[in-house]
Amino acid sequence: MTKAPTILCVSGYFKGSRFIETCKREGCTVYLLTIEKLLKEPWPRHAIDEVWALPDFENDATLVNTVAYLARNHEIDRIAPLDDYDVERVARLREFMRVPGMGETTARYFRDKLAMRSRAEFRGLPIPRFVHVLNHARIDRFMCEVPPPWMFKPRAEASSIGIKKLSTPEEVWKVVEELGDLQSRYLLEQMIPGDVYHVDSIVSEGEVVFAEASKYKRPLFDVTHSGGIFATTLLARDDSDTIELMQFNKELVRHLGFVRGVLHTEFIKGHDEELYFLETAARVGGAHIAEMVEAATGVNLWEEWAKIEVSQGEFPYVPPTPRKDYAGLIVSLARQERPDTSAYNDPEIVWRLDKKHHVGFIVTAPTPERVEELVDAYMPRIERDFSATLPAPAKPTA
Repeated sequence: MTKAPTILCVSGYFKGSRFIETCKREGCTVYLLTIEKLLKEPWPRHAIDEVWALPDFENDATLVNTVAYLARNHEIDRIAPLDDYDVERVARLREFMRVPGMGETTARYFRDKLAMRSRAEFRGLPIPRFVHVLNHARIDRFMCEVPPPWMFKPRAEASSIGIKKLSTPEEVWKVVEELGDLQSRYLLEQMIPGDVYHVDSIVSEGEVVFAEASKYKRPLFDVTHSGGIFATTLLARDDSDTIELMQFNKELVRHLGFVRGVLHTEFIKGHDEELYFLETAARVGGAHIAEMVEAATGVNLWEEWAKIEVSQGEFPYVPPTPRKDYAGLIVSLARQERPDTSAYNDPEIVWRLDKKHHVGFIVTAPTPERVEELVDAYMPRIERDFSATLPAPAKPTA
């Protein structure tokens, strides 16, 4: 391609400003297709050539027809999703428009929890045992063979949205019956107690060219459904868990056939000391994880993702050279509309969350021990000073 491509960014949520701005800096003509209720959000309009909106993205035919109509008078060389829920939509658009990028088959491995588990199982990767909520005899056999509790998971939701922890066959069948024809959109999975980790990586031409491993202080499911503080910290890069996670992550990229982009992948280390694959997503990690990674390494995952989407292997992508500091992230709901965090004044604080009824920090230090010390000290203080809880969302929120 002799000229910078034209890129259409598709987003059903307000996010990805750094992605959009990077595309513009790379010389692209940038279009944004979003939904009407988000038009008043502070999109980086200086970096967008045109903005279009639909009432929603629920009808695939309408979305395809809209993009095809726009393409009559606008060249579209690239199409990129800015949110997890847009990954499959954009994959369908790419295939219909015949533009480069991840297609539908591969995209399913990074959106559909059943597809990613089935592929991992077929390739011999360690995963929790699971069963598709489809054939009732198989579900019965699964519950007889795998002791409770079990995790009842929607196949296509993001994060821990819609997940239920169930302890008896009666509870399972009650949920299945209530779902009716929607039950096949779920799976039932073995619950493995243990520590949950995430690896945030950049992949170029099938190779992991950047990755950082982190450990959640509490599983996201527990935070979402029981309340409390969300916290995660980068692992020491020479730690045995880090080395194992990095190798597992490379194997997963190869077995799932991921060619280029960014990944946020979660693993669990059970009490049996076995490391299991939980799930992965072809996107930047949410909950300000990208900001934590940038604070430690200087690498902004949104910017790197944009460069890869623009290049699509047609010209070289040069990965960044990261710093080797460490960082930790803490986020909590707050009772106060605008919490006063002035008492939190350690020099290692490099970022503060500016959002109503929320409190959050990122701390950085040259060693993981100092980061752990700060995060462990802040968590009980934040709980005492600010923390509030809300019921777990049944649906994602913008």
